[in-house]
This record gives sequence, structure tokens and C-alpha cells, in this order.
Amino acid sequence: MKISVIVHPNSKKERIEKDLLDNLHVYVHKPPLEGKANRATIEALAEYFKVSKANVNLISGATSKYKIFEIVI
Repeated sequence: MKISVIVHPNSKKERIEKDLLDNLHVYVHKPPLEGKANRATIEALAEYFKVSKANVNLISGATSKYKIFEIVI
């Protein structure tokens, strides 16, 4: 399944919220440097969907806050 995600790096509290358009907002502590926020987002999504980190793939948006992930269940 493919999902749209909006990543909010440098957040004080890590959490995942869903908006009215079915986009997930992922708030992570890590900064958007050297892929740290992307890795933290993958970890958060894996925990949220209860899958392995290897089953969460970044499809597009590696340098953007708007990303598309593929979750293999």
C-alpha cells in the first residue's frame, strides 16, 4: 500500500497524526540532515503499521517534507 506522509523534523514530541485528507503527519526528533529524519520516519511508520523496517520503502520525496512510502504488509 502507498501512503502520503508529511514529515515534521526537529519536533519536541514524536507522534503520528492523520488529517482529513488521509495524509499522515509524522513528527520526529531527528533533524533533516543526511537522511536522519527519513530513517526516523521509517522507524515510526514500521512501528505504527506493526511491520519490519525492511517493509517500509521511501518511494519519492527524499529531500522534501512531502513523501510517499510503500508499506509491504
